[in-house]
Amino acid sequence: MCNQKGGVGKTTTTVSLGAALVEYGRRVLLVDFDPQGALSASLGVQTMDDPTIYDLLMGTVKDTRSVIVPSLIQDLDVLPANIDLSAAELQLVNEVAREQALSRALRQVTGDYDVILVDCQPSLGLLAINALTAAHGVLIPLEAEYFALRGVALLVETVEKVQDRLNPSLELDGILITMFDSRTLHAREVSARVREAFGDKVFDTVIPRTVKFPDASVAARPITEFASSHPAAEAYRRVARELISRGGAP
Repeated sequence: MCNQKGGVGKTTTTVSLGAALVEYGRRVLLVDFDPQGALSASLGVQTMDDPTIYDLLMGTVKDTRSVIVPSLIQDLDVLPANIDLSAAELQLVNEVAREQALSRALRQVTGDYDVILVDCQPSLGLLAINALTAAHGVLIPLEAEYFALRGVALLVETVEKVQDRLNPSLELDGILITMFDSRTLHAREVSARVREAFGDKVFDTVIPRTVKFPDASVAARPITEFASSHPAAEAYRRVARELISRGGAP
């Protein structure tokens, strides 16, 4: 889950899509790969005194399973993060195969899950490169707003570089339009331009703008649990079905 622009719905999408995939019978691991730790907080996972993804990257903890925390939802687990992760980029710079630190940490548990979703920080730095190197596919949440659209070309270029140099199996699973307000001409125009530029790479489903998402985060529950019948929850279920049909969540 990658986009160098903040506030486009990456964490919300990671949590909501993960919970929706669980409803469709998948066992899911959510990897919090943002030093802000928003994903961990939004599922009520405490991170201050326990080991996190940072400890795995640095090698101070070797057993990935010992760091994974079960969420309140069965078959939805979390690999947590906190502000310590912000130091990882500097510390990894001089490491051998520094782009593969996350791959090494996840290799132990890939057989335990049907889907692993990595919530990246809003940056195209070394942590994002680690995530793209470890991934089979990248999903780009894109706010229906003009300035959000401008940065997508740079992100796609980065994805192509990682494909070429580090991870030939990486694919663009799709672009998901988020925070969509159908009442505004601006949102409709941005949506049309994205579909014109990226064609069938854009998910058919759009995610509406709603206050239910921050409410769900405060309650430390995914939208699919917090407001199960809300249109936003149904939207993420449709995204899950689309991702499954595209082969991104077998």
